[in-house]
Amino acid sequence: MSENQLENIHNLIVSEFAKTVEMFDISPSEARLFAILYIEGTPMTLDQMSDALGKSKTVVSTGIRNLVDQNLVERVWRKGVRKDLYMADAHLYRKFMNTYIHKWIDATSRQKQSLKEIELMLKEDFHTNSNGAESKEIDTLYTRIKDMITFHQSIEHAFKEIKPIKQS
Repeated sequence: MSENQLENIHNLIVSEFAKTVEMFDISPSEARLFAILYIEGTPMTLDQMSDALGKSKTVVSTGIRNLVDQNLVERVWRKGVRKDLYMADAHLYRKFMNTYIHKWIDATSRQKQSLKEIELMLKEDFHTNSNGAESKEIDTLYTRIKDMITFHQSIEHAFKEIKPIKQS
């Protein structure tokens, strides 16, 4: 296999894996960066990542910072190397699942709280403004918002029950 063919296959692998990573609400640029780090399997400097991605060091630095914040990439130390090195977490599946699960739980919890606040406003309006037509509309809204809160509670509960298996 020629070096050019191998490079093409490498690029296809990065591209396809990046598409999967994007499904976890990661930008295309950061997904490619993560894919490169994961496939490389060894720590890389910002310069090396910049060359591999064909992006500026500033863009790579911002992407790395976001991936570190999401606990998908870690900064590592190597004796004798003065530049920062970064490496994709070796426990890929577990990290992605934990990140994804926590995002869903946090978002659902926030939405549920917002809906409860709206429900409280609705209750207050129901008691103070209850004429015939409005009363029926408020009652319908109150029923719907109760259903939405229950729905969000179910989602939150389901995601809290998910325990990612360990990779072998």
